[in-house]
Parts: sequence; structure tokens; C-alpha cells
Amino acid sequence: YDFSDGPAIEGNITLEVVWTAIPFALVIWIATYSYQIYDQMQVLGPMDHIHIGMAKAAATPISANGEPLGDAALGEAGAMERINVIARQWAWDFQYPDRRVTSNELHLAAGQRVQFALVSEDVIHGFYIPAFRLKQDVIPNHDITFELTPIRQGRYRLRDSEYSGTYFAAMQADVVVESPEDHEQWLTAAASQTPTVAYNPAYEEYQNATKTGSKSGWASVVPAAPSMVNFSNAGG
Repeated sequence: YDFSDGPAIEGNITLEVVWTAIPFALVIWIATYSYQIYDQMQVLGPMDHIHIGMAKAAATPISANGEPLGDAALGEAGAMERINVIARQWAWDFQYPDRRVTSNELHLAAGQRVQFALVSEDVIHGFYIPAFRLKQDVIPNHDITFELTPIRQGRYRLRDSEYSGTYFAAMQADVVVESPEDHEQWLTAAASQTPTVAYNPAYEEYQNATKTGSKSGWASVVPAAPSMVNFSNAGG
């Protein structure tokens, strides 16, 4: 039964300035850092090709630590590598036409510009590398080109970002960003290998389910048969 007025408490100017300034500075730092990373990668998607008058991005080749390469090193790094990316239910294939190499693991040279030719053989798939912060839909009957420059060595994961059927969760592949020297060694070694059947977890799972007679309870399609590759990652 206290009907009196509450205490007259005024705002704390210092506290308000601090809790406004800190988030503001953090957001500005994240935005600046993100812009620098994307500027180094110079991602060029299909819309940049379609718009008339749009200037094509030309990335300067960089080293693994993010520094621009000198003129002496631009010979090999300045050449754009082209990779055909084939998406199907439910597997990825990567073709290096200049070296006649096919792999189920994507290998890239750090600091070297690469152009992907994305093709789907059946339904819509999503070329999605979370660590790269990029995604591009792969649409049937459309040849889509996509360019970027990987800048940090490491092993990353490629996933299908579009639900493409029963075994789409198994449609994954490793992305290996390595030094130009290691990349050249990998290409040379892979080109010398006799093509073998690629590891395909979706196809194996489907075959096992067929043999045991187990049913998922919903309609599905038969996964595409494993392709022939020079290099196969058993981990898929």
C-alpha cells in the first residue's frame, strides 16, 4: 500500500556510453576484417557475368600469408586454374581438364585464382563451403562459372546446401588448400594413377539397404553409380 513516488534515479551516462561504444567498435572491426578477407578472395559469382557493364574482378595472386606475390612469382600463380565440378545424387566429382585428373576430393593452390564450372546432372544442388563463407546453387541445364582465390592453407568441408533427396547428407567432400608446390605434386601424382572406382557412401548405403531389405518408409531414387577417378578419398 505504498502510493508514494519512486526514487528519482537518473541514467548513468558513462555506463551508457561504454555499452554503446564497445558493440559499435566490435561490429566495425568484424565488418572491416570481413571486407579484407573477401577482397583477397575476390569472389566472382554468376550474376557478375550476366550484368551488362559489370566489370570483372581481377584478383592479385597472393601468398599463403595474404601478402601479394612479387613479379618473379606471378608466372605460375597468375594463371587461373579451371576445375569442372560435377554434382549428382549424391556425390561430387572434380575434374582438372588441363591435367586429365578426376578426383572426389577438391584440391586448390593457396593464392592462385581458380574458376569452377558448376554442372548438375539431375536436381538442384548447393556448392557450399562454410569455412569460405560462400554458397552457389548448381542448377540442372545451366553451366555456371564461379571464381575465387583461396588464401589460407588447410582442410575444409564441402557440403550440399540444398536438400536433394534421401542421401543428401552424405553428399560431402574434403577441400584441401595447399601450397602451389604441394598442389603441383598432387596433380602430377594423381595424373599418373590408373582410374579406379570412387568411394561413394550414398551408393554403398543404398546397396546395403537393398541387400538387407530395409526400407526408409519413403520413396527414393537410386544413387548415381560411383564414377571413375584418379584420386579417391576413402573418407568421402
